[in-house]
Amino acid sequence: MSKNLSKVAKLKKIKYFLISFVDLFGVLRSKLVPTQAIAEMQKNGAGFAGFATWLDMTPADTDMFAIPDSRSLIQLPWNKEVGWLASDLFMNGKPVKASPRVMLKDQIKKLSKNNLKMKSGVECEYFLITQDGSGIVDTRDIQSKPCYDQSALMRRYDLIKEICDCMIDMGWGPYQNDHEDANGQFEMNWNYDDCLVTADRHVFFKYMVKSLAEKHGLRATFMPKPFESLTGNGCHAHVSLWNEKTNKFLDNGDRYGLSKLAYNFLGGIMKLAQPLSAFFNPTINSYRRINAPPTKSGASWSPSSISYTGNNRTHMIRIPDPGRFELRLMDGSANPYLIQAGVIGAGLYGMDNKLDPGEPLTCNMYTDYKKYPKLKKLPNQIEDSLDELDKSKELRESFGDDVINSYLKLKNKEIDDFNNNERFDKKSSVTHWEKNNTLDC
Repeated sequence: MSKNLSKVAKLKKIKYFLISFVDLFGVLRSKLVPTQAIAEMQKNGAGFAGFATWLDMTPADTDMFAIPDSRSLIQLPWNKEVGWLASDLFMNGKPVKASPRVMLKDQIKKLSKNNLKMKSGVECEYFLITQDGSGIVDTRDIQSKPCYDQSALMRRYDLIKEICDCMIDMGWGPYQNDHEDANGQFEMNWNYDDCLVTADRHVFFKYMVKSLAEKHGLRATFMPKPFESLTGNGCHAHVSLWNEKTNKFLDNGDRYGLSKLAYNFLGGIMKLAQPLSAFFNPTINSYRRINAPPTKSGASWSPSSISYTGNNRTHMIRIPDPGRFELRLMDGSANPYLIQAGVIGAGLYGMDNKLDPGEPLTCNMYTDYKKYPKLKKLPNQIEDSLDELDKSKELRESFGDDVINSYLKLKNKEIDDFNNNERFDKKSSVTHWEKNNTLDC
């Protein structure tokens, strides 16, 4: 139910609101609005020129308006006089179809016709690096297997504690924080929720981590592969479908605890994994993480083939517990709304067509992949994933030709910009262009 933001501001002593939206490239855009103007903004929205962001518009287009969703309100824990709001974009009184939050809400609406809603959680990995992006901050963090290193974790205690305290304050239910597999890399987990709530929180989490890192004199990056020899930043998603309080993915009679519906949904994701990579691995740098050779720790922890398994982290999808599965394809540059929208769109296709994902594999896919030559591979470069998206009748039907064409148009412009400035070679070092355009993704 919508809240009266003027009354909320008075009660919570909020002086300013950030009315925000995320464009197709995942960039968080905002206007800072004083409380005295929030009633007008809540009714009619804050105006933006769409061409000035990564949306497929021209300078001649009329203004678009970001209508804040009052249910998404987050009072900044580190600056209580500011409230943050996720918004939906409208132009000429109609939703902007090719805008990520609207895309997700459209998929949620389609899913609701089956009396279902998706609940999800995300695992966001990030590095703490020097201001110039040249290396990690902690020069003592040098172990070849640094995952869960208590000393390296506690040297960043002040920052990790502040981020976690903020999540506690906001009611997210954080439950663990750890040093990840790469030197200088961390992950912080909070409770799963309805997928729109998770997407909004994912957007805010990235903003919060970057902001608080800066406060501590550090720089945080979610870039997929900032350092070639180290494990990249993944963004794994845990997924289940619900009808009211009933988990429709749960079947305790199944060996992995998944229902027929869950397997159909999973089958849709596997069927469309190649075109989905355009959403889930959206940057040039993303493809240094996918199909990457072993890193300093001994494994890349990223998928290369389209396969699923039980509790085995070498596959694209694993089933860690009954009633849910983990999709390990996405990386840290993925747009939070397109993650959720892509999962629903592909899953619905699998449900509607009763797709069978086939038999699970229990092998170590990192060492035994040659034994399965018929397995489909994930794209090796962004051009390949965009070609797959372009050809995907299924995703075009799910999202609409205009939406897909807009995304392809903007991404191909980005590739042209890269090609005019760098030569991309997966064997070479991470380029300056990649760092300039992806460190702050």
